[in-house]
Amino acid sequence: MLEESTVTAAPGKLRTGDPGMRNIRIGLFGAGVATFALLYSPQPLLPLLSSGFKVSPAGASLAMSAATLALAVAIIPLSSLSEVYGRQRVMTISVVSAAVLGIATAFAPSMGALIGLRVAEGIALAGMPASAMAYLREEVDPGSLSLAMGVFVGGNGIGGLAGRIIAGLLADVGGWRVSMAGVSAVSLVCAAGCAVMLPKSRFFTPSSPRVSVLLGTLRTNLTDSRLARLYLIGFALMGAYVTVYNYLTYRVSEPPFNLSPTEVGLLFTVYLAGTYASSKAGGLADSFGRYRVLITGASVTFAGVLLTLPANLALIVTGLILLTMGFFAAHSVASSWVSGAARVAPAQSSALYLCLYYVGSSVAGSVGGVFYASGGWPSTVVFVVVLLAVALASALTLRWGRPAR
Repeated sequence: MLEESTVTAAPGKLRTGDPGMRNIRIGLFGAGVATFALLYSPQPLLPLLSSGFKVSPAGASLAMSAATLALAVAIIPLSSLSEVYGRQRVMTISVVSAAVLGIATAFAPSMGALIGLRVAEGIALAGMPASAMAYLREEVDPGSLSLAMGVFVGGNGIGGLAGRIIAGLLADVGGWRVSMAGVSAVSLVCAAGCAVMLPKSRFFTPSSPRVSVLLGTLRTNLTDSRLARLYLIGFALMGAYVTVYNYLTYRVSEPPFNLSPTEVGLLFTVYLAGTYASSKAGGLADSFGRYRVLITGASVTFAGVLLTLPANLALIVTGLILLTMGFFAAHSVASSWVSGAARVAPAQSSALYLCLYYVGSSVAGSVGGVFYASGGWPSTVVFVVVLLAVALASALTLRWGRPAR
């Protein structure tokens, strides 16, 4: 049975309002912006990639799926390196090298070359998310962890928003190549800010680099049924979310909407609602319990998807706002729950959650293209609804064994 751990103060760790928390928030916020701007900037460019390289929507979506799948595969070994060499070192090298590779994608001569560079970029980014979650767990007092995690996830949302908007604006000016180079340059500046601002670890203890030790902790984190349900929630939620955003760009680029790349990019301003929701979700989880906030977030996501069905731009935008708020709230709570529930190797448990999370993005993000090509938007929504039903059913099983809150 899954129980929320009792929150007790940890001597010496940072709490909300402490001076060091400001630098942690700024540093990890910058890292989150860089990571997700790099990862998702191709999303509003998919129709341009389809026409430029003469590939189908599912083929163009590989520019997204290749990076997220590579991240999913690499996240466990790279997060394990952070258990040995330190969170900050791994995070800094990860995000800086990814930004440099992002600049290189602007010069890709073919779709195959672009996919190859995106694979390398995904591998580089793999050192960031789980290490950041483990860093917060080690340095922040448990009573302030959900709120701090919400701010970090909010930075992810701003990064996803900025990357997509900047990509759309630059694409209208100079095409997709200028767009990807510009986003990567901004991300490199954010990465440098993270390296300067993030406080040194005070509670990190290096572990043995022996493979047997890493495999032992991996086995523990994989066989923990409490964590497994949270991994499944991450997989289904992210798969549904990315599918909507990948193929909605095609829907609104075609009649009756005919939106330009800039206008498509501006649709992603709804990410601001996600940033707000993730920061609020942490505080609400501390007050009312993670379970209630998780169920509410997943339910709001479900409702948002259904609102995108009518061919009405106002309803589509409203649906996107609800979907984004619900998704970010649910993901913020689930990810902080994983890092707090792990009995061993917290970076590794967070990596497993994120591995399934990005596998969901990669697999569903591409499979959704098959549904879109065969049945248009209604067929895509059916696929997304099934994924969200899996997430909601898994979340409901977390109720049993919880102390009332």
